[in-house]
Amino acid sequence: MLNKVKIFTQKKMDDCIKTFVSYLGTLRTIGVSPSILDSIYIDYFGQKVQLCKLANIVVENFNTLTINLFDMSIKNNVEKTIINSELGLTPISIGNTLKIILPSLTEERRKNYIKLAKNAAEKNKICIRNVRRHANERIKRYLKDKLISMDIERNLQNEIQHITDEYIKKINTILEEKEKKLMNV
Repeated sequence: MLNKVKIFTQKKMDDCIKTFVSYLGTLRTIGVSPSILDSIYIDYFGQKVQLCKLANIVVENFNTLTINLFDMSIKNNVEKTIINSELGLTPISIGNTLKIILPSLTEERRKNYIKLAKNAAEKNKICIRNVRRHANERIKRYLKDKLISMDIERNLQNEIQHITDEYIKKINTILEEKEKKLMNV
């Protein structure tokens, strides 16, 4: 029972880390990659669907992505969604395809990416803290239901706090690495 709480907590915190790493993949450092558009979700028949599932996205050259949509009826919606995203990209419509020419990374753009990365780090730290709070609430319920003693409750909460501290450090380390990559381009 107590191990389940710890294992569940670690699994949820791992999910927070994966979400953060996935988001950082959308922030360009050197070359272009289709993963830059992973955060783009299109309203497709009433559901939010990731753009990569509705199109073939290829790297045309060092700074250009080509988007070949499977369903051309959503072309305008895709354009608007990309323009309104926080990525600061503007697609160019050429026949049945969309092209995105990514500007070179200026110092201002790099600083903006770092700011976005820091915001994402903070959101994921909050996610980790929420997981900790839920675990502590579950532990308190066990104590209230007299399934565990006060000593066990205190020890388990300390273990959960230690796990939380480790995951917050992971977020900070990943953020520092991304900042270095962005500033050393």
